[in-house]
Amino acid sequence: MKPKILVIDDDTSLRRVLEYNLQSEGYQVQTAASGEEGIYWFGQCQPSLVITDMKMPGMDGLTVLKAIKERSPETLVIIITAFATVDVAVEAMKEGAYDYITKPFNRDELRLTVKKALQFSGLADENRRLKHELSDKTDFRTIVGSSKEMEKVFDVVRKVADTEAAVLITGESGTGKELVARSIHANSSRRDAPFVAINCAAIPRDLLESELFGHVKGAFTGAIRDKAGKFQLAEGGTLFLDEVGDLPVELQPKLLRALQEKEVEPVGGTAVQKLEVRIVSATNLDIDKAIADGAFREDLYYRLSVIPIHLPPLRERRPDIPLLIRYFCGKHGAEKVSFAKDALETLVNYGWPGNVRELENTVERLLIMRNGDLVGLDELPDKLLAGSTVGTGGAVVQLPDGGYPLEQLEREVVVMALEKNGWNQTAAARFLRIPRHTLIYRIEKYGILLPGTK
Repeated sequence: MKPKILVIDDDTSLRRVLEYNLQSEGYQVQTAASGEEGIYWFGQCQPSLVITDMKMPGMDGLTVLKAIKERSPETLVIIITAFATVDVAVEAMKEGAYDYITKPFNRDELRLTVKKALQFSGLADENRRLKHELSDKTDFRTIVGSSKEMEKVFDVVRKVADTEAAVLITGESGTGKELVARSIHANSSRRDAPFVAINCAAIPRDLLESELFGHVKGAFTGAIRDKAGKFQLAEGGTLFLDEVGDLPVELQPKLLRALQEKEVEPVGGTAVQKLEVRIVSATNLDIDKAIADGAFREDLYYRLSVIPIHLPPLRERRPDIPLLIRYFCGKHGAEKVSFAKDALETLVNYGWPGNVRELENTVERLLIMRNGDLVGLDELPDKLLAGSTVGTGGAVVQLPDGGYPLEQLEREVVVMALEKNGWNQTAAARFLRIPRHTLIYRIEKYGILLPGTK
């Protein structure tokens, strides 16, 4: 069904022109000749978008805007004004207007403004729908995605949250592992107790045991008083062991005992402390390889991963990228900003080795450095534009005049695709638009060494 638009304007001829142009674009249109009539029809037809003139007898455009926002904060409103002053625009935006257009305007300006508003509204509606379906108890505002890959993650989180099962979250750096851990905690019966996080890779080896289990006064030089560890601080709540795959081998038996016996022994102490803590862990390492190499205990792995959750890299959930971009624009106070089609395509097609974290940093930089409210292709960082053919019609490969061996070229393309996709063969095959077994054949044919192989 086509979106429904409510047009409010006391100028009969302009109202008819707006109605005709919008209907020509396929929209359903309801018109009103005054602000009071517009508020009546708003309650009757529940439009996706409202376009209202600023200056009208009786209830003016700003009053209409405030009334609509009181009834439905999510509804987008575009203001029409013949008084194109900064003060008018600022006042309208402060009251919640999505955008404004000034008289006289042409059909293309109207069409583009309406299209942009409805696209924004559609993304917001989709995200609200998804988050509503995820949980009746709390929200997942910081986890954005509607792809089938993320739907699977949300389904597991919803099922496991209110249990006592240990959860191990795996995935590349920047995929949002801590956000998932916090969502598990927020949806559990422990939500009112502490959520305590510790990065096992960021703390020096000789201090990590004390950070985890605490210490008593005099346990070592500098231990001038008793100190509670992360386990004690998380009592009754959730302890998040980030980058647990980097935990030193010599500490793993003590962690295993703490999980098995539900008790800890502070460094330098003799008395054990009984604790009630739920464990959620995360790592970006290949744990199977770490176990095979003797760098991680298999029994500890099974204790930590009663419920495994794998977060896909951003390149494997490209449909989520436009949603994430819109979310980050809102997060950084730039709801009005949009992206040109070729710029958005380039952002969607980029490999994002830093995943969601890299995408947010890139969007934040673009918002700071942008020239206007429409971010164009030429404003993207060079690393995103390198090799891009979006909107250029140019060739991806520039061959030398003297010729080049086809097999060498094919080998280089395979290696580049693997590197671009973090050496993930499934993602690289999808990137090259070939079956995975065809990619594996070429890897073997050209003797391409994968990371960690000799």
